[in-house]
Amino acid sequence: MKSSLRFIHVFTLLIALVAGFEILWPRHLLNLDGKFSDWLVKLHAEKQLVDKDIVILNIDDRSLIQMEEKVGRWPWPRSVYGEVVESILRQQPKAIVFDLTFNERDKDRPESDQVFNDAIRDKKNIFFPFVMRKIDQAAHVGKLSDLQSRLALIKTPAANDFAQGAFLIPMAIEPEQWRVGTVNFLEDADGVGRRYSLYTNIDGWLVPSLPARVAQDLGYQVPQQADLVLNWRGTRNPYTIVSFVDVYEDLDREKPIRSSQEFKNKIILIGADASSLHDLRVTPIDSQYWGSNMLAMAIDNLKNQQFLYTPPAWPIMLATLAAITAIYACFLSRVNALYPALALTIATPVVITASYLALPYGVLVHVLIPIIFAWVYYFSLALREYWIVHRSYQATIKEFGRYVNPHVVKEWVAREGSEHVGEKAESREITVLFSDIRGFTTLSESRTPEQIVDLLNRYFTLQVEVIFRYNGTIDKFIGDCIMAFWGAPLDNPQHALDAVKAAVEMSEVLEKFKQELGDLSADFDVGIGLHSGPAVVGSIGSSERKEFTAIGDTVNLASRIEGMTKGVSRILVSKETMLLCGDALDFEAFGSYKVKGREQEVELFAPSPRKPT
Repeated sequence: MKSSLRFIHVFTLLIALVAGFEILWPRHLLNLDGKFSDWLVKLHAEKQLVDKDIVILNIDDRSLIQMEEKVGRWPWPRSVYGEVVESILRQQPKAIVFDLTFNERDKDRPESDQVFNDAIRDKKNIFFPFVMRKIDQAAHVGKLSDLQSRLALIKTPAANDFAQGAFLIPMAIEPEQWRVGTVNFLEDADGVGRRYSLYTNIDGWLVPSLPARVAQDLGYQVPQQADLVLNWRGTRNPYTIVSFVDVYEDLDREKPIRSSQEFKNKIILIGADASSLHDLRVTPIDSQYWGSNMLAMAIDNLKNQQFLYTPPAWPIMLATLAAITAIYACFLSRVNALYPALALTIATPVVITASYLALPYGVLVHVLIPIIFAWVYYFSLALREYWIVHRSYQATIKEFGRYVNPHVVKEWVAREGSEHVGEKAESREITVLFSDIRGFTTLSESRTPEQIVDLLNRYFTLQVEVIFRYNGTIDKFIGDCIMAFWGAPLDNPQHALDAVKAAVEMSEVLEKFKQELGDLSADFDVGIGLHSGPAVVGSIGSSERKEFTAIGDTVNLASRIEGMTKGVSRILVSKETMLLCGDALDFEAFGSYKVKGREQEVELFAPSPRKPT
């Protein structure tokens, strides 16, 4: 018992520690929580609408093909962007955001770069990306203090004046026109991008991302934190997309066919999803999500202040520990294991539904890991309980197999259950048989004790096989006497008939056994007495030692009848047993006899072979 409790204590502590570790430092052991939350987020996103004021001007495969004759192969001269930007600016957009890097000057066409710079000069609502790199990678490396104004770095009190950074900055753009931010893909440990960077801290210098810079310059509130969890909206391509070639071709028409107010008060994001440019990301929405869509989603979230908030991990951890503690208390208190299972079955969909319903309020709660740990803990203890019950079941089969045919025991245990089976004593209608050896003293005098034990074991084995074959129960062996009964532990409507048939076959088996005794067989015989009636049957004894037995007047009378067989008949049964057998057997009457402890005489009968009809 102590070792069992020690196991539960240690296992509970281990589960609690592992659960706490996984909740506080997610995805170190499992990634299921992230995938499951992604599924909920995707379901929620499909019902949400994006901001219609964000439009993507897309350099798609069609644009690359159709513009090749006009401006040449990709990459195009920067003057192309200058022409398009001038056209869009005439419509008074809220902002133009490039998702294209201009980190190298066009050495072959410097005049083209100049046209582009002239088009954007002094425009305060055009934004460009740059990419952070590692110091040892090919990039522009410089002191952050020198780049502070150009990159709009935020200097914190902890800033290191000598800190350096490596960036791919828009060298093709005149520094005076830089309104820039990072577009580095921020992925979790499993490679999925669920967040977008806001500010990257480098030695106390905060480097803004492109969405943060756009939102800040447009007057939207930007939380000064490392990143935001994206509140995804729509499906794979949720925003209005206009092909770049359509806008460019409209510039050459005498009468443009596109609306002159198409981009008025819009945030125009110029990006490229042409298949050769490979600007795809793994996100909760799709494993091939266009990077420009992700950038647009971050700007959308900031513009509308609808990004997701993830609660602190410690309340989730406390809730998980509370669930584990509740299950722990149930098993310690020996509560039926179905009750905690039912509670978990109800709680699981409720918690998942609550998590989903929290998404419209901007709250993302990771619930799968707590649910998994609660179920793993429950199933572990439940399997352990099953193993204990199974051991008890096997022990019951083994124990009662000494008294009853093992097949009968299994049926009995299956009906009653293995826990406390047979412990409740109850009154049953049974038939009791006593069988005692005659001439055992003479036999003992002529053989060694070892030979006597072997002989008795052989004799008892043969007789027990007969008793079991007729569904009898062995009560006990008393020296050279066998006590058995029928009608318990399983109900048997024909207990008397089975008992008498067993007695007859026991007599036949005795004749075969006597052949093994040789000359001593003449003095070896048995007496068998049977009586039917009520008796108390069950595990009877002290708390230290019990026996599955039958007690009562029926047992006493059966023993008395066996004692009266000597010199009368090898088998004698009472009138009650004879009547219960009905017409199935023939009986020979042997008269009435006075029995000790009874005022009325007892009528005795012996089974006889049926006469041929």
